[in-house]
Amino acid sequence: MTAPLFHLSPGALEGAAVGSSITLTGAEGHHAATVMRLGVGEQVLISDTQQTQAIGVVVAVGSGELTIQLSEVEIQPAQLPRLVLVQALAKDKRDLQAAESATELGVDAIIPWQAERSVARWKPGREEKKHAEWVNLVTASAKQTRRTSIPEVRQLRSTAQYCQQIAGTQEIGVVVLHEVQERSLRSCLTDLGALETSPAVQELHLVVGPEGGISEREIEQLTAAGAYPARLGAHVLRSSTAGPAAIAGTQLLLGRWEWD
Repeated sequence: MTAPLFHLSPGALEGAAVGSSITLTGAEGHHAATVMRLGVGEQVLISDTQQTQAIGVVVAVGSGELTIQLSEVEIQPAQLPRLVLVQALAKDKRDLQAAESATELGVDAIIPWQAERSVARWKPGREEKKHAEWVNLVTASAKQTRRTSIPEVRQLRSTAQYCQQIAGTQEIGVVVLHEVQERSLRSCLTDLGALETSPAVQELHLVVGPEGGISEREIEQLTAAGAYPARLGAHVLRSSTAGPAAIAGTQLLLGRWEWD
């Protein structure tokens, strides 16, 4: 079984090297020492939640803390383009299911989207609480899958707000998944230059609608802002499935899931 992963604060592993000692404290230290009862000699993974992950061995256990001696330190540079899921709010927590699975599949950031046909709504005054729910879910999913980085959960956007964000921005490429389109995901990624060795786009956004789909007015707004509509496969996928499927397909098309 893979060693458990614990998160440190961003930058906590800066300058860390093989042989260095790190003390795990706070909530993570409590979980490791008190809840999991890890002991001396056990192997663990630690991450700064950004680009650095280390393997170490527990050399001392205290009250709610562990001291870990590092045996391996790996820096994982960010890959471009960064993958961003723009996920429409959906009922029965299907939007959260999508965010969780997308995290497992390697998404870099998630934008909650209040689409026209979204049945689910973030009520005024509860936006911060709902945003925190997404952040907590994504953080737990990243830890479960032993990811070094935690995807960023950005602020909720309406269609108008999102279109304003992407309009005229050359560094963001957008593909809107829409079941009535004929163009393939590969074709759109090719036209955006996302499949090139040194892509011009820094972020690749994959937009997924709610249960009732994306309205024609929204398609027009998104297209006018520079988005490319595309069809993902032969079947109509649920809102909880389309985003993760698109992330997985894009990872394959980008060659990130191929090893010699």
